[in-house]
Amino acid sequence: MRESEEKFLVGVYEDEDVLLDAIKTIKKNKIKIHEVFTPFPIHGIDDVLGYRRSRLPIAGFCFGLFGCMFGLSMQSLMMGFDWPMNVGGKNFIPLPAFIPVTFECTVLSASLGMVGTFLLVSDLKPYGEPRIFDVRSTDDKLIITIDLSDNTLSESSIFSILTNTGTSEINKKNFK
Repeated sequence: MRESEEKFLVGVYEDEDVLLDAIKTIKKNKIKIHEVFTPFPIHGIDDVLGYRRSRLPIAGFCFGLFGCMFGLSMQSLMMGFDWPMNVGGKNFIPLPAFIPVTFECTVLSASLGMVGTFLLVSDLKPYGEPRIFDVRSTDDKLIITIDLSDNTLSESSIFSILTNTGTSEINKKNFK
């Protein structure tokens, strides 16, 4: 049995302004863009591509809140109920002394939780094989990839639209 093959058109651009105009033109023609790869951040590209704001800070807050509650409850239960010790006549649950450990638990769980959430959402696995559309995308070229199976237009019409947007070259890439 033969595996299905995914076919992409890869448009290579030299200038970020031309790329932004090309994205607008491609979107007007109802062509779905698979991904855009740039070697440096481009201001405004998220808005042009229609990306929503990330919810990763919300996940970080939730993980941090969990870590804060975990650290505070762990210390309170240990010092107040499991092994209560009277040190210098102080309370069994001295909250000011718990602040450093609670802070560290908050930071640790928020950072590990955000990294784990990012890896899960981005589908980055240690055993996965990355798709490299063009090796120059990490050097000096700006890349637009279009999945041909996601679009209703034919390959030749998408090719002609890409040609009119100012690409320096257009390549076809297949992945199994």
